[in-house]
Parts: sequence; structure tokens; C-alpha cells
Amino acid sequence: MVVLCYVLAGALTGLLVLYWSLEVHYFLRMAFCVLLARFFKKRVHILDPTTVRGICLSTDVDTLLYHMNNARYLRELDFARVDFYERTKLYRTIRAKGGAVVQGACTIRYRRFVRPFSCYRITSKIVYWTDNSIFMEHRFITPKDDFVRAIALCRQRLIGVNAEDILRELMVGDKGSGLEAGYSKPECPLEVQRWNESNEISSANLRNGC
Repeated sequence: MVVLCYVLAGALTGLLVLYWSLEVHYFLRMAFCVLLARFFKKRVHILDPTTVRGICLSTDVDTLLYHMNNARYLRELDFARVDFYERTKLYRTIRAKGGAVVQGACTIRYRRFVRPFSCYRITSKIVYWTDNSIFMEHRFITPKDDFVRAIALCRQRLIGVNAEDILRELMVGDKGSGLEAGYSKPECPLEVQRWNESNEISSANLRNGC
């Protein structure tokens, strides 16, 4: 009995240390999203949108307790992106060529609150790309009114590979997959152009010590 108490105490201590040193829920959910997208969800074409669903829980609200915490939106985008990466094979294609992908920049516009215990969906799609970057748009939409509650633009920076080559390969699609091929590169949206200009101004200011 004494040995069992020591084992339970040790297990509890280890669990507390684990939760203190790592955001366990984040890593568990990320692993779940990867497994779900890779083995249970339908493959999608690289230029098609993907959708994930969520709910604003009590752990997601701000200090006033009546809407989703602003920072929580960006956290939810991590799970939406990994779903997109897996279902389009974007990440695996980049890694297979010895490359890597990191978040280079992000901007988000909040339009209306997501209330506690409200359901929402996040749509993700590629809107443009350059030699070294892929630009994605994410929308938080509440299904009850189909209203876009928030919209985010993210720049995914590719390292060690050319984004044009990656997108060209993925646009062809796997033989026999039934995916439509022949997509051409879209025009750069005006908001992406202006956002890039803003980022370039910010980079120049930082280089000049401003």
C-alpha cells in the first residue's frame, strides 16, 4: 500500500511538472489534428479550401468573459494550418525536398465577437505565392448566420525550397486521385499587395534602426 502511494505521488508530481513545463493540451490537440487529417479526412487539391470546426470554450474567453480572447484566434490557426498542410500534402512535399516552412507574418481583422460556447468554422486557402512564400487566408465563420467573424492573412516562408516548384508539383495532382489539375497561378489580391508593402516598410525601418 505504501509503495502504491509513492507510485501515485510520483505519477502526480510528474504530471504536474509536465503541465508546468509544457502546454500539454496544445501538443495533444496538434497530434490529434495531424492524425485526423492524415488518416481520416479526404484529400483536397492544393488550391481548394479546407474547413475545421471549433467551439469557444470557457478556457478561450477574455478577462471580461463574454467573447473569445483575441490571441486565441491565432492559436486556432495553428490547428487549421496543420489540417490544410496534411490534407493537401503541402508539408510532406516540402519536407521530402529537404525544405522547411515557418510563419513569416500574420495580420488579423476582428469583425464581430465569437461568444462563449458558440460554434465556428475556420476556412483556409492559398491566395497567392512567390518564390519563397505562400500567402494563406483564414476566415472564422459562425454557422448559425454564416457571418465572417474574423479574417486573417498569413505568410508562410519556405526555407531551402522554391515555392513555385512546390505549388507546380502539387497542382498536377496524383494520378488516379480524381483531383482536378490545371490550375494556374492566381492574381495577387490587392490586400496582399498592400500588406506586403507595409511589411517591407517595417523591415526597412528595422534595418535602419528606427
